[in-house]
Amino acid sequence: MKKKWYPAVLSVLLAGTMLAGCGSSGSNDAQGSTNGQSTKEKIKLTLWGAVPAEAGPQTVIDNWNKENPDIQVEYIRYVNDDAGNLKLDTALMTNQNADLYMNYDLPHLQKRVDAGVALELSAKTDYDIDSQIGQDAALWKINDKYYGMPTKKNMSFVWLNKDMLDAADLPIPAVDWTWSDLEEYAKKLTKPDVYGLLQAESSFTATMDGTLAGMGVKQTDGTSNFGNDLWKQQLEILHNMMFVDKSTPEYGEQLTSKMPVDTMFLQGQTAMLSAGEFIFRNANNLKDYPHDFKTAFAAIPRVNKDQTDYKYPGGVGDVLSVSAKSKNQDAAWEFAKWYADGGMLPMASGGRIPASKSVDSKEAMSLLLKGVEDKYDTDSMNNIVFGKFPSFQLNVPQQAVDARKEEYEKYFLNKQDIDTTMKNMQTRSQQLLK
Repeated sequence: MKKKWYPAVLSVLLAGTMLAGCGSSGSNDAQGSTNGQSTKEKIKLTLWGAVPAEAGPQTVIDNWNKENPDIQVEYIRYVNDDAGNLKLDTALMTNQNADLYMNYDLPHLQKRVDAGVALELSAKTDYDIDSQIGQDAALWKINDKYYGMPTKKNMSFVWLNKDMLDAADLPIPAVDWTWSDLEEYAKKLTKPDVYGLLQAESSFTATMDGTLAGMGVKQTDGTSNFGNDLWKQQLEILHNMMFVDKSTPEYGEQLTSKMPVDTMFLQGQTAMLSAGEFIFRNANNLKDYPHDFKTAFAAIPRVNKDQTDYKYPGGVGDVLSVSAKSKNQDAAWEFAKWYADGGMLPMASGGRIPASKSVDSKEAMSLLLKGVEDKYDTDSMNNIVFGKFPSFQLNVPQQAVDARKEEYEKYFLNKQDIDTTMKNMQTRSQQLLK
């Protein structure tokens, strides 16, 4: 019997040994070398951001991939709206192809921290965010910890068609101008087929947020400040501009038609545009967006002159987070540091100026204005775009932000009056802030 089964067992053992040897050889090749060349498996990362790939991100990625053959990054674009953020959040929660991602406002970052998909960065000892990015970085802390690295200087302002202002004999507004001033400007600048004012969706609540940041989300007794008189005054002015002056589009029209406000500004269809620095990527693209007029800049207006605690949308932004579910967190962190400290410079031509002190601001400004120096009013650009103002990052639960939007939309759609709108914003926010 032994003679029958011994060769069979021996054959199995030999085969097993050969297979094990093959497996061992493959494993060593993955970590070691073949013919003197490294065969270490490449790490693949994905970066999610809202900027179109051709507007700078792809160049950034290509530069990194060329310098770091062992860590390759792929860029995935998501639109920074409700649907786009839901798409990103789903990818993060299900751990599908999302190692790094950009946050564009504090409520969405807070939501991702609460969901456990943002890696806590404060424990990192090889990079001092406070020192590198500056004091405004702390506005992005949650529970006194960093869950993302701010990478760019945030800039929101009013874009002005200076040729239209000159024709109307209107000076570039002072920094402390108000919504009443804006209303008068818009009225004088409105013509057939030309609005006095357009607003990007991201800037629609800029004054409301700056007002709330100044007075505080809650009153001293813990009551919500969402029903404040300054908000009421501004909303009434804007409603009047829509339905009486006709100097800005009706909210429903802008919403349903998805107005390309940046394109309309560059085509001379509005004299003023409330938006952020992201408009630069189109404004500097004279091939696809040709225009002859010179652009000037004004600050986002406060509600009235008595508003001494008003704060301006600005500071730092484009907060780059590492997914807490990523299998390659160390590699993702290396990319994040590189990106912030100069890797993102190709984005400067589109208005994204690096916030890191390691980046020469003159180089970034040179990239921003290269070939289009004559298209901008230099004084107002230096005063507003590169000026320093008391800024904020509004730390309010996303549910409260959403509830506020639902209520003022009803007012702008003429489905409820202003008093009901203010009462509902106050009541709903009070419940949510608890």
